[in-house]
Amino acid sequence: VNNCGLQLVIQTSSIPEKTKPFEFRINKEQSSFHNRLLQHDLEKNYSGRQDNTNFGSSSSITFPVLQRTAEEKILNSDRLSLERQKLTVCPIIDGEDHLRLLNFQHNFITRIQNISNLHHLVFLDLYDNQIEEISGVSTLRSLRVLLLGKNRIKKISNLENLKNLDVLDLHGNQIAKIENIGHLSELRVLNLARNLLTVVENLNGLNSLTELNLRHNQVSAIKDVDTLPCLQRLFLSFNNISSFEDILCLADSSSLSDITLDGNPIAQETWYKHTVLHHMMQLRQLDMKRITEEERRMASIAARKEEERKRESHKQTLLKEKKRLTIGNIARQWEIQQNRIALEASLNKDKENEPCQINGSAAYVFPEESRSLDTILSSAVQGLSVLESHLVEVEGDTLGLYGAGALECLDRNWSVQTAAIIATVSFMFIEFDEIVQVLVKLKTKFPNCVHLKFKETNLVTLQQFSALAEMHRMEQLTVDPQGNPVVNFALWKYYVLFRLNHFNLQKINGVKITENDIVKAERLFGILAYVASSELPHYRMLSLFGESRKKQFHYLLEGKGKKSGVGSEESSDNRRSGGESTARAMLNYMTKDFHMEKLEEIKERKTFCQTYVENLVKEAADINMKNESLQKLWPQMFIELVRDAVIEIRNKNSYMKLCLQRITDQKQ
Repeated sequence: VNNCGLQLVIQTSSIPEKTKPFEFRINKEQSSFHNRLLQHDLEKNYSGRQDNTNFGSSSSITFPVLQRTAEEKILNSDRLSLERQKLTVCPIIDGEDHLRLLNFQHNFITRIQNISNLHHLVFLDLYDNQIEEISGVSTLRSLRVLLLGKNRIKKISNLENLKNLDVLDLHGNQIAKIENIGHLSELRVLNLARNLLTVVENLNGLNSLTELNLRHNQVSAIKDVDTLPCLQRLFLSFNNISSFEDILCLADSSSLSDITLDGNPIAQETWYKHTVLHHMMQLRQLDMKRITEEERRMASIAARKEEERKRESHKQTLLKEKKRLTIGNIARQWEIQQNRIALEASLNKDKENEPCQINGSAAYVFPEESRSLDTILSSAVQGLSVLESHLVEVEGDTLGLYGAGALECLDRNWSVQTAAIIATVSFMFIEFDEIVQVLVKLKTKFPNCVHLKFKETNLVTLQQFSALAEMHRMEQLTVDPQGNPVVNFALWKYYVLFRLNHFNLQKINGVKITENDIVKAERLFGILAYVASSELPHYRMLSLFGESRKKQFHYLLEGKGKKSGVGSEESSDNRRSGGESTARAMLNYMTKDFHMEKLEEIKERKTFCQTYVENLVKEAADINMKNESLQKLWPQMFIELVRDAVIEIRNKNSYMKLCLQRITDQKQ
């Protein structure tokens, strides 16, 4: 027995019972456990571990037996401290069934054992040991405080019988998930700081919890906190919370008064404090700082502005997504349309030709197959018709038209301000022939339009660019290679420069036009315009011009201008006046529909002329037949006329009377 009256007796199977027991003195004064019970933030600076001195050998488990003198039991009847005693196991505590407070701080204990007989134990402190599993406490039904901070525990378990637990400290362990604590309805303080938690969950049933410490984890989302009716203090400092949506459930907690979020990515945002205070009006402290009424008012104003900004941002996001889906749908419909056209062309070609050879064998295209493919394409289009089939978008000074239906927007009543700012018109997934038909409307609706863009418009021939001459003016032209095979022609830019020379184009596909480009274009295509104008009949030329251009053309025909240099003078004059030259006007473009209309018109004229000529021939034949008949009948007719006349004037007096009578009858 030492001076303090505390004696530890170590017994093993290899030590005889009569061997003198090993004794040591506990020099440290008993610590105040009641103060620790009231301290809710149980984190502290980790102290260095002392050298491990084992009791007993590795081959056999050694349990020290603790015995206290009667005097010591009287002085500290309900508490016992074995702090910093280099213990590797819990000693056997003999004759201490009445203990209420037990302290094993700062030892090297790996397992909780030999305390199951302490049924009256209320406070158990095993801070800073090497415990890997919660065990050996199932019989301690009276336990109110369990301190297991700074150990090696990986899982919360074996707490089923500790229904009276008031404080549970598990900070500084390796716990990755909150679990198996829903039955602790009396628990008021839970410390899980400095663990490996990523999600806060499974807190249902902790109806008495007032303080929850989750500092220094990896938490990125919080659940179930709003179900805790008594929670007042929540410590979330130094985690991975990056948005308010991650902690949205905190706004539904009516009891929460103190919260810390410093050290999280969310705390770096400018809107952080205002948003938190606006959604958690019941808070008294944020990040350990008291909240004033002025801060609440400012937070409410700032939060409303932030909400408006978020709503607008969300609206823009939805619009962008709708635009993306609509354009995708238009692109799919365009692709289906192009496939159908290609399929029809292929079928028509196959009908004209002999059966094609595939891998040495004859392959025929049956009508049933073509119908089935057409059915498939039609069903695909119907499936996509749920989305919009066209899109009209004004972004800055650019008007974007997607899909053929978008051309109908040119019939709308555009405001003067909107129409005036449009400088660029972009066409996508629209047949160029359909665009040609609205160019006149385009230049009327948007007088300041100087830039046209074409993508997926089936520009396949150089002649199609001639249709753009109808525009009022143009400074830039952009033709995307996608869906426009004409771009593969090496000289397409020079043809555009030549044909649209009167526009003074500045850029084509973003590349600036130089004088050398213009000269080269004239050399390449000047002769083409001359041939077109010289070979075309005059009446056809006049039909292409308006009144002013007709006068100009008559002027040229009359030879009032010099033959040499007329083209260059005319070109320069037209470029200055903004009009196109007569020769270039011959290089016009006729759309497929217009060409078909012309063919129909020619056919109708041909039919009319044929009918008219047939009628003339028939009438002439009838006249000739009548003439021939007259020639045959005339001699006999003449003889009869002479005979009748001789007979009538044979009796002169009678004939005179008859004539007078006829005259009298006519006068009456």
